[in-house]
Amino acid sequence: MTLAVPPGASGPTPERSDGCRPAEVTDSSVDQAVDRLHVEYAGRLRPQLVVRVVRDCRKDLGGSPVGALPELVERLARYRLDRHIA
Repeated sequence: MTLAVPPGASGPTPERSDGCRPAEVTDSSVDQAVDRLHVEYAGRLRPQLVVRVVRDCRKDLGGSPVGALPELVERLARYRLDRHIA
């Protein structure tokens, strides 16, 4: 699933098939984490919340090494999503 929007795209921001808007920060760490966490939290949390939490985690980890981002984003997002359930 790709969340990228071409630079200079005009009009409203397109939505994904699950109704969530694409991430402002577009990279594979966001895409991969959203895909896995949607499955993991299906039925317990809204898909929009999963996307928002993953995006926020990616922004918070902005200064991290690029190679570590996929794992760091997903771990932090999972921690924060678990707090929404508890």
